[in-house]
Amino acid sequence: MLLKRSFFCYLFLNFLFSFSTLPTAASALSTHVQTREAEALLKWKNSLRDQTQYLLSSWMLASSNITSTNTSTNSCSWEGIRCNIAGSVTGINLTSIGLRGTLHEFNFSSLPNLLSLDLHDNELFGNIPSNIVTLHNLTFLNLGYNQLSGSIPPEVGNLTMLKVLSFLNNLLSGPVPSTLGNLNNLSLLYLGNNHLTGPIPLELGKLNFLSELRLNLNNLTGSIPASTGNLTGLKILSLYGNQLSGPLPREINNLTHLILFFLSNNSISGFLPENICHGGILEDFCASNNHFTGTVSKGLKNCTSLTRLRLDRNHLVGNISEDFGVYPVLDYIDLSYNNFHGEVSPNWGKCQLLTSLKISDNLIVGVIPPGIGGSSLLHVLDLSNNKLVGKIPNELGNLKSLFNLTLSGNNLSGEIPPGIGTLPEMAYLDLARNYLNGPIPGQLGDCSKMIYLNLSSNQLNGSIPDEYGNLVSLQVALDLSGNTLSGEIPWQLGNLIKLEILNLSNNELTGPIPSTFDNLNSLRLVDVSHNDLEGPLPNNEGFLVAPAEAFQGNAGLCGNHSGLKLCPSIESQKERRISILVIMMPLVGVSIILSIIVIILYTMKRGKTKMSEESEDSHHGNLFAIWCYDGKLVYEDIKEATEGFDHKYRIGVGGSGSVYRAQLSTGQVVAVKELHAFHCFNLQDRNVFENEVRALTKIRHRNIVKLYGFCSHAERSILIFEYLERGSLAKILKDMEQAKDLDWAKRINAVKGVTKALYYLHHDCRPPIIHRDISSNNILLDREYEAHISDFGTARFLKPDSSNWTGLAGTYGYIAPELAYTMKVTDKCDVYSFGVLTLEIIMGRHPCEMMSSPSSPSPMGSSSSSSSATLSLPASQVQTLPFNNLLDGRLPLPSPEMAEEVATIIKLGFACLNANPLLRPTMEQVHMELSARRLPSIESVHELAFGQVLNPGVQEQEDKTPP
Repeated sequence: MLLKRSFFCYLFLNFLFSFSTLPTAASALSTHVQTREAEALLKWKNSLRDQTQYLLSSWMLASSNITSTNTSTNSCSWEGIRCNIAGSVTGINLTSIGLRGTLHEFNFSSLPNLLSLDLHDNELFGNIPSNIVTLHNLTFLNLGYNQLSGSIPPEVGNLTMLKVLSFLNNLLSGPVPSTLGNLNNLSLLYLGNNHLTGPIPLELGKLNFLSELRLNLNNLTGSIPASTGNLTGLKILSLYGNQLSGPLPREINNLTHLILFFLSNNSISGFLPENICHGGILEDFCASNNHFTGTVSKGLKNCTSLTRLRLDRNHLVGNISEDFGVYPVLDYIDLSYNNFHGEVSPNWGKCQLLTSLKISDNLIVGVIPPGIGGSSLLHVLDLSNNKLVGKIPNELGNLKSLFNLTLSGNNLSGEIPPGIGTLPEMAYLDLARNYLNGPIPGQLGDCSKMIYLNLSSNQLNGSIPDEYGNLVSLQVALDLSGNTLSGEIPWQLGNLIKLEILNLSNNELTGPIPSTFDNLNSLRLVDVSHNDLEGPLPNNEGFLVAPAEAFQGNAGLCGNHSGLKLCPSIESQKERRISILVIMMPLVGVSIILSIIVIILYTMKRGKTKMSEESEDSHHGNLFAIWCYDGKLVYEDIKEATEGFDHKYRIGVGGSGSVYRAQLSTGQVVAVKELHAFHCFNLQDRNVFENEVRALTKIRHRNIVKLYGFCSHAERSILIFEYLERGSLAKILKDMEQAKDLDWAKRINAVKGVTKALYYLHHDCRPPIIHRDISSNNILLDREYEAHISDFGTARFLKPDSSNWTGLAGTYGYIAPELAYTMKVTDKCDVYSFGVLTLEIIMGRHPCEMMSSPSSPSPMGSSSSSSSATLSLPASQVQTLPFNNLLDGRLPLPSPEMAEEVATIIKLGFACLNANPLLRPTMEQVHMELSARRLPSIESVHELAFGQVLNPGVQEQEDKTPP
């Protein structure tokens, strides 16, 4: 009632004063405040880097008014400015627009009525000024996702009206100020992903209204204070990625309203909380990689609201079949690397939404329950390194979404169920180190998406199925070692042109190594030792550089390799050839005469029918179409130019076919991609061919390879592209001299070229196109080193009215980590691959030493449980890397101008590798960032730490995106 009376009094007085022609003291004061606010904002804007000027053009239009003594400037119409009814600034919202500079020139005291200041996701650096405390009325402060450094000013604790405080993802160091305990109105406190040290202040326990506390990814030490238990309204508590130790305080059980609780990657000991799910709303509890002991609490056992549970890498004990219940909404659970015993419960099959079940490296016994086959959405099943016995259930063949099955290191026996070969999404299969017997099922050859297959150290017999030559996606490893396989190595394995690791050792294989292995240009490691192989080694780098141990135990092998005998000499071969020629010459002469007669007769007949043939409809059995040409003539021209697709014209080999260089009769040079013969009759791979045609006929961009035409019929399917002289980026980076020619300017330009192409695909195409296989092999460079994206065989049109779920696609090492637990394709999958590619271009090599999968395969194949790789170095360790350690050492250090752009590219690359796809930038944001004009601020890279240029973007997937 009082508020209503005051409001009417205000209206009445305003009505009376409106009749006066004299300015009142209040209006004069308001004008003065407005001018002062505008001056303060413009002064700060002018202190920012030059490239920011055009970003705030609306501010510039009004700046001339400041110089007039008779005219006031009202900033309420400026971009990002919000005012109250009196015209005074109450809100500043300038997020994600590329502001670059400091806050040192920001006169906070000139904005007395400011309630909200949001500058997150820019490039602000320097310290947070202590005079920010003059914003007494501030309720919302967000400076996250910048490059701010120094300590958090204790004076921030005097902003007692604050409800939201976020310094997330900066370079802040020093302790968390205890004065933050004075912010008794605070609801959200985000300090994650910085370099903060020291203990968690006890005083934070006084924040009675706090609902979210994020201190993750810092260097905080000590134990979690008991006062944290006072925060009974807390819904999110994120402390992962620190150095916290000691047991959880008993008071933590008071937090019964928690929805998300993250403790992973610390050194916390003692027991798990007992009543943490007492409120019945806990969804995510992640406590992996700590020192927890004891059993799983009943509170967690009965927590039916759980969607995600991670207890892996602790010292937990207990009977796994009794300590866990049925979780109707559970999506992900990882109990690996503990000391659980008991048997695998069939209850897991009742978790209908479960996509990932990992219980590896425990003491589990018994059989694999067939009931697991009821979890129809399961994508990952990892029960490796336990003591399981019995057969692999046939019911696993019902898991049509399964793409990772890891059962290695158990005591399983019996034959491999053929039904596994019918799983359409199967990409990782590891059954190594068991007692499996019988033949290898040929049905596994139908798993066209398989990229890792390990059946080693079993008792498998029979021959290697020819069908395994159809596994053209196989890239990481094929390991069949340590069995009793016999017969010859199928020549079809020469189709596995992506394969990097091949291990066929310790079997009973006979005969030669197929000459088709010459095509395995991706091989890095090979081992065929302890068989009964004979004949020459393939002319392949993987075989030529292998150690002698890789061939020992094969008395009949020969070749120019240490430890092997030389193959029969060239002279003896010549003598045999001369003898054969002496015998064959008369027969050859007769054959030549007959051939000449046949050719003359055929030519005469062909001349009579040529006109009628050329008048036939070119679409009958031939869909070839090239603009301005006749399809049949060009197809014949290509066959002639490549001498029937002879290998000497081949310039590359891809997952679905070979690429040839062809110079047409007109003089035009084109690249011709021929599908492998067995692809032409495979419906799925025909879809790949049609998908590439469909995508490339809809798009035109200078940084996307041009499609000139295509031919599709029963005999052969080919695609004709523009010829790009320098070839793939991967090939250039592997060659010392070519890599040196690819200097910093060219590398920067290559990154920008890929950025422009992806920006076009994601934001300018309708519907958007997701490439799904961005890698250095699929980036081609022309004569001027301009980058072009190629190979659209796995591209997808992103339809807004569709679920956009898909199978696993892409190149190992570039695949986004979320595809390990979901098959939904988004533009952020391309963004992740772009991040890997960006670092590879700058580093000159794949950034594999900073990336790892949760369980990466060893050189000759061990357990693997992820479809991709994520950043493995902690953010704090990355921050301290010397900047030039991330640069290709084959090039001289970049100039200050180049270093500035290189630093920006590296920063963007790491931002794109964020494990949480929601926190990755879009290609539009990347494009804007790389298009901004920059002035050099780096004088030397010799003493520059990477943390000075990195905007931390690496955040554990457990965390959710803050509002």
